Amino acid sequence: MANSTYPVDFLSENLQVQVNVMDAALEAGVERVLFLGSSCIYPAHAEQPIKEEYLLTGYLEPTNDAYAIAKIAGILQVQSVRKQYGLPWISAMPTNLYGPGDNFSPQGSHVLPAIIRRYEEAVASGATSVTNWGTGSPRREFLHVDDMAAACLHLLEHYDAPEQVNVGTGQDVTIKQIAETVAQVVGFEGETNWDTSKPDGMHQKLLDVTKLADAGWTSQIDLLDGITSTVEWYRENLQSLRA
Repeated sequence: MANSTYPVDFLSENLQVQVNVMDAALEAGVERVLFLGSSCIYPAHAEQPIKEEYLLTGYLEPTNDAYAIAKIAGILQVQSVRKQYGLPWISAMPTNLYGPGDNFSPQGSHVLPAIIRRYEEAVASGATSVTNWGTGSPRREFLHVDDMAAACLHLLEHYDAPEQVNVGTGQDVTIKQIAETVAQVVGFEGETNWDTSKPDGMHQKLLDVTKLADAGWTSQIDLLDGITSTVEWYRENLQSLRA
């Protein structure tokens, strides 16, 4: 919803951040820069799992195309710096991230933290039902933020090429399965409904992580364990959550 409602913000602010940081890094002579993008850079109807080479081979998902264009511009800036200045800058494209410190706000959160908050609030209020957006059928891949941090450090030490690297688990689940897992973890025993008037977005967005594995890294944190620890963090930080 945030991507669809505020495309100017997503396009302008991301462009400004990445251009300012990379221009400053270039001026300061920073040898290694790792630019982080998003799996939404790939075409909406890309073959699954999505390989790095599919970039710019088709139309983007219209609900987040402004954000995707900003991230694609960042990849091209990294490649241009490599070409013009010979610096070993690299780009990594994470799948959906989650974990401690995430944005759990009702308006700005992504799917997993939004679902965690919804079920937690249902348990706290004694609600007997929860309504999630869409049909629950889209498939999504989730990577714990601690895994992402480890992958970034590994790539900085072991990867040097102009092509972006996908960072994920190589496995996906349906949104319905995510909702069921979260309900189980938080102890919600009521009914789950689906508001099919809300958009599903891309049906599937699974990254091919062959290049990442070839560089010597694979994810370590199981999804159930990651969700459980994230719920615990949420409960411990209710008073200081990001708005």
